[in-house]
Amino acid sequence: MSDSAAPTPGLGEKLTAEIIGTFILVFGVIGTALYSAGFAGGDGGFNVGFLGVALALGLSVVIGAYAFGPISGGHFNPAVTIGLAVAGRFAWRDTISYILAQLVGGVLASTLLLVILAASDKLTATSFTGASTGYDVLSPDGFGLVSVFIVEALTTAVFLFVILGVTSVRAAAGFAPLAIGFTLTVLALIAIPVSNASFNPARSIATAIYGGPDAIGQVWLSIVAPIVGAIIAAVISRFVFDRPGRITKIAH
Repeated sequence: MSDSAAPTPGLGEKLTAEIIGTFILVFGVIGTALYSAGFAGGDGGFNVGFLGVALALGLSVVIGAYAFGPISGGHFNPAVTIGLAVAGRFAWRDTISYILAQLVGGVLASTLLLVILAASDKLTATSFTGASTGYDVLSPDGFGLVSVFIVEALTTAVFLFVILGVTSVRAAAGFAPLAIGFTLTVLALIAIPVSNASFNPARSIATAIYGGPDAIGQVWLSIVAPIVGAIIAAVISRFVFDRPGRITKIAH
């Protein structure tokens, strides 16, 4: 019988998958925020509100994870990549390459969203401000720096715990993308009023570069807090999941 096993994807294939997957994530969630949730100042009867944005985030990740998870592992998030490396689930040597690919995918998505607005004369100086993550003036409900830092770090930690749990050898096969997407939806419903719900430095950078001075000045928090949360979860996970013989590496 011939060997029909699929060949192991190369690094180039993995990075391409991360670019496309992160593009889908940012295009889905920020596109919904800009065009359908009233954040860009439009009404038109298409306001899906916070629930719509939360669903867009979860569904975008489900789509990307099913499509590209078998190739790259479906990270689409620098905090996830770093957290998986700390947890021993991902090779440190590929971490920088993955993060760069995620940034490329995110910035490409936000740039095309900007072009779509500009092509119809709907682009304003604050179009991306309302979709940017931050505190005080950038927080939908006016939460301060400490609150936003805690919610971004804590939600990212919970997110990584779920990823590590549903990709363990004891988890039900085939359901990881659904669990991960549903988790993101729930976490976004909690965090959108507080921070605008990023949990993802690539998503935060992609919107902040077009979000004006406040977004640029606050983007550091949306980079640092998710990474801190992911590292904390990864360290704790070694006492929960990673006893010898219980866990395998995350599937690529």
